[in-house]
Formats: sequence, C-alpha cells, structure tokens
Amino acid sequence: MPCEGTRLRFPPCPTARTPFPLVLCAVGPGRRRLPRVGARMTLAARCRQAESGPRCGGLRQRRPRRPAGEPSRPSPPPRAWAPLEARVGVGVWAPLASVTLLSFASRFYRLSEPPHVCWDETHFGKMGSYYINRTFFFDVHPPLGKMLIGLAGYLSGYDGTFPFQKPGDRYEHHNYIGMRGFCAFLGSCLVPFCYLTVLELSKSLSAALLAASILIFDTGCITLSQYILLDPILMFFLMGAVLSMVKYNSCADRPFSTPWWFWLSLTGVNLAGAIGVKFVGLFVVLLVGLNTVYDLWELLGDLSLSLVALGKHLLARVFCLILLPLALYTAQFAVHFAVLNKSGPGDGFFSSAFQSRLIGNNLHNVSVPEHLAYGSVITMKNLRMAGGYLHSHWHLYPEGVGARQQQVTAYLHKDLNNLWVIKKHDSNTDHLDPSHSVEFVRHGDVIRLEHKETSRNLHSHQQEAPMTRKHFQVTGYGINGTGDANDFWRIEVVGRKAGKRIKVLRSQIRLTHLATGCILGSSGKTLPKWGWEQVEVTCTPYVKETPNALWNVEDHINPKLPNISLDVLKPSFPEILLESHMVMIRGNSGLKPKENEVTSKPWHWPINYQGLRFSGVNETDYRVYLLGNPVVWWLNLVTIGLYLLMVTCAIVAMKRGVQLTAELKELFEVLLHSGGKIMLGWLLHYLPFFMMGRVLYFHHYFPAMLFSSMLTGITWDTLLKFFAGCLSCFVGRRVYTYGMLALMLLIVYSFYLFHPLSYGMVGPMASDPNSPMTGLRWLESWEF
Repeated sequence: MPCEGTRLRFPPCPTARTPFPLVLCAVGPGRRRLPRVGARMTLAARCRQAESGPRCGGLRQRRPRRPAGEPSRPSPPPRAWAPLEARVGVGVWAPLASVTLLSFASRFYRLSEPPHVCWDETHFGKMGSYYINRTFFFDVHPPLGKMLIGLAGYLSGYDGTFPFQKPGDRYEHHNYIGMRGFCAFLGSCLVPFCYLTVLELSKSLSAALLAASILIFDTGCITLSQYILLDPILMFFLMGAVLSMVKYNSCADRPFSTPWWFWLSLTGVNLAGAIGVKFVGLFVVLLVGLNTVYDLWELLGDLSLSLVALGKHLLARVFCLILLPLALYTAQFAVHFAVLNKSGPGDGFFSSAFQSRLIGNNLHNVSVPEHLAYGSVITMKNLRMAGGYLHSHWHLYPEGVGARQQQVTAYLHKDLNNLWVIKKHDSNTDHLDPSHSVEFVRHGDVIRLEHKETSRNLHSHQQEAPMTRKHFQVTGYGINGTGDANDFWRIEVVGRKAGKRIKVLRSQIRLTHLATGCILGSSGKTLPKWGWEQVEVTCTPYVKETPNALWNVEDHINPKLPNISLDVLKPSFPEILLESHMVMIRGNSGLKPKENEVTSKPWHWPINYQGLRFSGVNETDYRVYLLGNPVVWWLNLVTIGLYLLMVTCAIVAMKRGVQLTAELKELFEVLLHSGGKIMLGWLLHYLPFFMMGRVLYFHHYFPAMLFSSMLTGITWDTLLKFFAGCLSCFVGRRVYTYGMLALMLLIVYSFYLFHPLSYGMVGPMASDPNSPMTGLRWLESWEF
C-alpha cells in the first residue's frame, strides 16, 4: 500500500524502497509516526520497520515542524554499513599497520634474487656508480632519482666499481642489496600512502583497504619496486604529493594552522621530488595546480572572506606550491653539478664551455686566445646533442653521390683532421707572418675556411647531400687554398651586432654560404661505410635557429695573440642549468628503441596487453616478467567505465530534481568530488602519452595505475553502499560485507596464481604442461 499523507506535486510513494525517491510524505492521522526526515534510523528501528510491512525506504519524508521550546533531537545514529566504515581516530591505525606490513613483506621477499643485473638496472645502477665516483654522465631524466640510488649504494657499502655493462652480468661480491632495498622501501610506502589518501577522500575503511589490497597484490607493482629503477622513487613522490594535497584540503576549515602549513609545504616538497626524478612528474604538478585553482575559486566566492584574507591564501600557495618546489628543484641540480666534477662519458653531449669545468677534460684549465683572428687554427664543434667536430679527410665522395670531391663530415672525437685555418675570402696572405698586424674576425665578415691537413677549402654547391634530400652537399675543394666563389661563407654570431668580435667557446656561430644562402649544419645522420660511419654535414637552404646549424670555436691556436685561462669563460650556474635542460629535452624526444627491445603503445597498457622481460629468456634462466595482475588490472579497467556510468546517473538524477536522502547525497558527494579528483589524476597521467613522439614502454603506465586503483576502491565501496541502502538492513549489510570480501579474496587468489611472475620462474615455459604457469597465459601477447 502507498504511504498515506499529503501529496505534494508528486505521485504517491511506491511500496518498495527506491534509490531515487519521487515523493515527500507527511505522517497522516492514525498512522504510526515514522522517524523524522534527515534522521538516520538505528539498525534495530530499520529492521522493525522492515518487518512491519511496506515502507518508503530511501525517500525523503516531509519534516514536521518542531514546536517552539521543544529540545532538539539527538544526532542520527550510524548507517547500516557503519560497522565497516572509518571513524577518525577509531579503528584506522591497526589496518594501516597491517597493510604496511604486508606491503613491506611482499616487496622485500626474495629481494636478492636474481643476483645479476636485470633490465634497466644496467643504466640506473651504473649512474649510481658514477655519483659515487664523481664521474660526469648524461641522462634524459633530472638527477634526483640517480643521486638517491648512488647515496643508498654509498651508505650500504657499495664502492661504485661494478661496471653494469649488460643484463645478466652477475654481481658476485659487489653489494647491490642496498640500492635494491632503497627502491623496495619507497615502493612499499606506496601502499600506506594509497590507504591514507582513499581513507581521507571517502571516510571509508573498506574503500581504503580495497585500494591498498590492489597495490599489495599487484605483481607489476611488486616487480617494479624490487630493482634498481627510477619508477618506485617517482611513484613515492607522486603519491606523497597526492596524499599531502588531500590532507591540506581537509584542513580547509582551519587555514593557516600548523597542520595546514605542514601539509601544504609537504605538497611542494613532494612536487619538487617528483619533477626531480622524471619529467612526467609534471603531470602531478598539473593535478595539484588544478586543485589549487579550484580552491582559490571557491574562496573567491566566499563573501565572508576579505580581500586581505584572499591575498594571504594566494601568497601561501604561491610560496609553498611554486617557489618552494622551484628552489628545491634548482638545489638538486646544484648538488648534481657539484658532485659530478670529473670528465666522463657525458661530456660530448654538452657544449665546449660546459666541458671546460670538468676535471680531466682536455679543455679544463687550458689557456687559449680569447677572440678569433685571421690566420688562427681552430676546431669547430656542432651544438646539436652529441654534435661532432667539423672534419675532413683525403677520401672523396663515391661515384653517384654528388660531386666527386673531398668528404666533409662531423667527427665525434679529437683528431688532427678537425683543424681548420680561418682566412679572408679575397686574400691568401699568411696572417701569422710577424710583419702583418693582428686582424680580428668580426660578426658579418665573409671568410674562407681552409682544411689544415689537405689545404682544401670548405665548399658547397647545389648538388644534393648524400643522405638528406633537399639539402646541399658540403665538400673540400681547391688546391693549396685556391678555389672558387663557392668557398665563401659569412660568419655570424647569434644575438650579436655587426662588427663585434667572436669569442672562443662562448659565441654561437652560424656560417651562411654566400653563393646559395644555405647554412652549414649537421644532419645527425650516419654515413655509410664509404664515409667511415661519421656524421653527415650538409648545407640547408631552410633557415632555422636550431642547434644543428650552430657551431662554436673550441680549440684556438694563434701565437700572435695572448692566451687567457678558460676559467674566465666558464658558464655560470643559470647557463649550465638551462643548457642541461635543453640537452635533456632533446635527448628525451630523440629516444629510439634498442635492438630486440619490446616497446608498446598507450592503448596496450590498461588492458595489460603485453609485459616486459626483466630477466631470462630460456627454460634454464631465472625468469622475471613485468606484468600486472590480470584480475587487478581488468577490474581497474571495468571500474573506470563503471565510475563514468555512475557519475552520469548521479548528475542526471540531480539535474532532474530527484529528491535524495542524506545518505545518498553523501555517497554522491564522495563519488563526484573525491572520485573526480582521482579520475582527473588518472587522465592526466595517461592521456598525454598518446601525444608523445618518443619511444614508450609498459612501465610508463604505472603512475596512472595508482590512480585507477584508488578509484576502484572508492567506486566499489560507493556502489555496494548504494545497493545496501536499497535493501533491508539485514540483507544490505551482508551484500556490502560479502561484496567487499569477494573482491579482496579474488585479488588475493589471482596473486597466488601469478606471483611467480614477480618472484621468479625456473623451468618449463608456460606453454609446457609441466610448467607451474600452465593455463595462465590468457593472452598470446604474454611472453612468460
């Protein structure tokens, strides 16, 4: 029977409880009084009502007016699912300790296995050694992660002598456990961070436990945390930034209090750490930035706040979330440059001026004339990353490759064939003759470059370059400096005015061919065997300000000029900071896959399409395979679609003016506001990879996977609570409890099946009936 009462523009209440109520009911005469609107019935009251017959469960009743003087009613009792919810300070720390213990146990189990180099340990272990030995190197990522790995190795007794040449090399007596242990420690911290973040967002212990369980029992997260890699360090700072952001948001009602300042500042510290490990840390910076903009927009609409208070909020965020991270990020590079002060394998990626500051480099503490003059013998280095020296030799271009003239290339090493004599274009005078006065080369001069060893001039013409189409060939031409008009070049310095002198090391030079207007540059392409596999030099008709078309003078010999120490020409800290970032960005964009290396596409990642071999290939090898727990990853993928469906239903219901109970409103608040932040984090850490031109790998998805795991905890907790609220108290509690337990048991059982992927497999492959992984190769693309 429908509820009896006054109908207000809506049809009568249905007899069954509905999630989206359509009516307001007032208690009629002669009827037993129902609990007032907004008050949550005790579990016993709800059960009694369920037993007494049909009711308007989940519907918002019309609130009867309280007579004047009547005391206010007590606060509502807990919801039906309250036994599994979190209350601040009650029943939170014991589960936190449990998930933390499980996380550390799963990451440190069999940490020493295998006792040889696995996958990218060959890179990041070697870079840790470079820090211990203070040897300069180049990497496409900022330095913090490698510095921390090196520090962990140093503190644990590693001496930096292991070469890390290739995967499979045994560590023997070298102490590698300290570096692996450091990465495992940070990887283990992801679980309590995830737990606390979800707990703060949802106020649900069950949601927090489900999200933490996903990370504890994911084979991919375990594998990635057990080796000397940057990924656990990056994810540590990323999750630390998200947790700190959520915590300072929860202190919004206490602005400028000690906890508010602490969490706001800690957010800035973690942002600096995330960017300092990898540039993809910028995605979490964007997430925190959008959250901050939203906060400030809300504060702007609070008319109770004065403009002075708004200004304080803005300045606090500028200081903690912009200035503090920038200062810490810059400090990381200051330490990086101070520690790596010896010449090493990274020298060639940087400019000559940069190299002059490295002990052991051939430019360190060298004295040369400061300004370029006619008659000087020089070497010219291309400014592209790993650019070579302008070079020539007696060998000619082969038949069918442009004009059969002397080859001009870029060579990556020091050599006598890199030497050129700078002369006037219209004179063959020996400017080193004591009877001639010194004449400096100036910006805008037309010059001729004569190769010292072969006496042929740097030359170009409208013949096509050997490797790069639509570029002109560059050759050596003439006899003893006598050639033709195609030997003339205009020398220009970037950012300088006509008539200014040209400095060694510091001036960026552009050589423009006078006859054709093309610009001398290095294409970066490797010549075939006939070119001794050196780098192609061309003259490009496309005038662009790129490092490929810029050069600097490195060696400079002129007995008529006074020498100065190159110390006075060393670049300042801001200059080397800027140069290092330009080199890292160019290196990142130019990354290419190694031979036989497994790459992937972003659409592969959420579906767990293909993993990565960390160790071993054959049956006799100790095999470790990076692959996410399939049940976990596919559950996360399904949850993303489920979340979008639930959000759509919630928004439509609210837009249509459906009256919601206080319980449903609270659930929708968690779903839209808290879940929305996590969903935004997943999008920001996943979608940008579709626009990247560099080579991509499966492990790039793991930061996004952290967000999808937290979203899974929040979404399923909300969904089960919704269903529990639609049923009687007895059935609802069991649906919620058994639903959560079923999800957790499914995750644990799937981990039991797939744990050999993380902890190592020896013996038959999965295709063999005798293999412990038989029947678990669910996709043909899995290679274990």
